[in-house]
Formats: sequence, structure tokens, C-alpha cells
Amino acid sequence: MRHGNKNNHLGRTYEHRAAMLSNMASSLILHKRILTTLAKAKELRKYVEPLLTKSKDDTTHSRRVVFSYLQNKESVKVLFDEVAQRIATRNGGYTRIIKLASRAGDNAEICYIELVDYNAFTSAASTEKTKTRRGRRKKGGATTTVTPEVEAKVETPAADNNEAAA
Repeated sequence: MRHGNKNNHLGRTYEHRAAMLSNMASSLILHKRILTTLAKAKELRKYVEPLLTKSKDDTTHSRRVVFSYLQNKESVKVLFDEVAQRIATRNGGYTRIIKLASRAGDNAEICYIELVDYNAFTSAASTEKTKTRRGRRKKGGATTTVTPEVEAKVETPAADNNEAAA
């Protein structure tokens, strides 16, 4: 019976799955955003969020515990020095999964998993004011002057169309 066995094995042995999640967690911490399948992202979220919570308490013991999971000195250093300061006030929900289209080869659902406080990719697009061309020009605004070169370019196609119609 499989009572209480809730984790997705992802078609891998325990050792392979542990190594894969460790490598993906290290990559997520170092790069702040990675592209993966939806099933792997959901498992990675369960794997990395307790490590992020553990990083808030910067003690030797918590560093050793996190290192036992990640097995990468550089990612542990970045996690405790840089990431922990950003997530210090957050009570959970350190990661975000953004679903994308399906992969062409096997139709697997592809997504980004990213650290929420490092949303430079998503916030940069939303903070910039986009210009639309739907509205009319404002009255009393700057007048535009048409140069002779532009007039010649505008009139030339119209003259060709009139001659072709005649």
C-alpha cells in the first residue's frame, strides 16, 4: 500500500532524484530563475522552500544542514549572504511557477520557477509605461512639420495607383 507517499518520483531512483533536485535547487539559487517541466518545478518547490526558510537563521548549524542538501559551497554562500536578506520579511511562498507552452518533442508542460523577491524579469515589464497609439493627438500640442522628402514619398504611391486605375 502507498499510504502517505505523496512525492512524485519523476521516473527516477531515489539517488537520481535527490541529486537532480539538489542541482536544480543550486541553479535556482544562483540564477534566480530556471526553465524546467511543471512536475519537476512542483517537486523543486517542496525541496527548496524549507532550505530558504532555514537560511533566515544564519548559524553554523543551519549552514551545514543546507549544505548537506545542496552540496555546493557557492550556492550556500549566495543563499545565506544575498537571498536570505531579501526574504527575511516574507513568511513563506518564496518561489513562483510561471507556466509556459508545451514542449514540442514530448508535449511536456514547461514553466519557469523563480524566486519571488528577484522578479526583475516580471516587474521590469510591468513598471514601464507602454505607449499606445489608440488615442487622438492632444489639441494644442506640438505641431508636426512635413518635409519635402516625406511629401514626395507620400504622394508617389498615390500617383502610381491613380495612373494604374486610369
